[in-house]
Amino acid sequence: MEIITLLENRTISKEYKHKHGLSLYIETDNHKILFDTGTDESFAHNASKLGIKLEDIDIAVVSHGHYDHGGGLEEFLRINNKAKIYIGKGAFGNHLIRLLGFIKYDIGLRKELLNSNRFVFVEEIEKIDDELILFGNVKGEEFIPKGNEKLLKKYNDGSVKKDDFEHEINLLINESNNYSLFCGCAHKGIINIIDRAKNITNSNLRAVIGGFHLMGIKVKNSDDKDFLDKLSNILNSSNVSKYYTCHCTGEEVYNYLRESINNLDELKTGMTIHI
Repeated sequence: MEIITLLENRTISKEYKHKHGLSLYIETDNHKILFDTGTDESFAHNASKLGIKLEDIDIAVVSHGHYDHGGGLEEFLRINNKAKIYIGKGAFGNHLIRLLGFIKYDIGLRKELLNSNRFVFVEEIEKIDDELILFGNVKGEEFIPKGNEKLLKKYNDGSVKKDDFEHEINLLINESNNYSLFCGCAHKGIINIIDRAKNITNSNLRAVIGGFHLMGIKVKNSDDKDFLDKLSNILNSSNVSKYYTCHCTGEEVYNYLRESINNLDELKTGMTIHI
């Protein structure tokens, strides 16, 4: 399996655009997959530089309803006229962020795009074929990211409260009964998502790739450090062969976790990995 980072917060070269967001190109034996689209058309610019033809992609996945993961949807729909786009039920809802303690800023997806008939809405488990499984409905309260506190959602009754992230979905790719897990931001908690993936596959995972939503955690803060130490202990004992993280994990946190998780590496825009 080949994975090329089309967009991430950082880059390996000035040749590529980089912004706060995530977009991955994944090529398997049977599929060419786009996992998230980043904030805007930057992923497409980078794809062109990297020799990737977005028109050939046959499946797209948007991990959740935030602009930094689905902001490039309009550009993808313009370029590609065939791929189904799998997205969580409720991803086109009203998603907000609280800034300065009281300002609420819209970070959702463009609702005009719902006019397209290309979307497939996922709620619990969607088995596309023997190679691909999508899932949501992640339960558990282990290691929920503290950054979720400022992320809000407008509910059907008109209330604005903490986002429950029921619109977040994750991707499992099966190669010869070896499963790799892709997550966008792991708002539901990376430990809970891994546990759900293991429950679905009844196996350990070869790789976990994606953001862990730990940006903003301060390693010099004793409570935050304790959180990260406990998290790294569980990740080390989860029987995952390889972790690749990026985007919302944060560089400071990545550097700290890397000291205790030997099989942890990072992704940057323009980087290619094989697993």
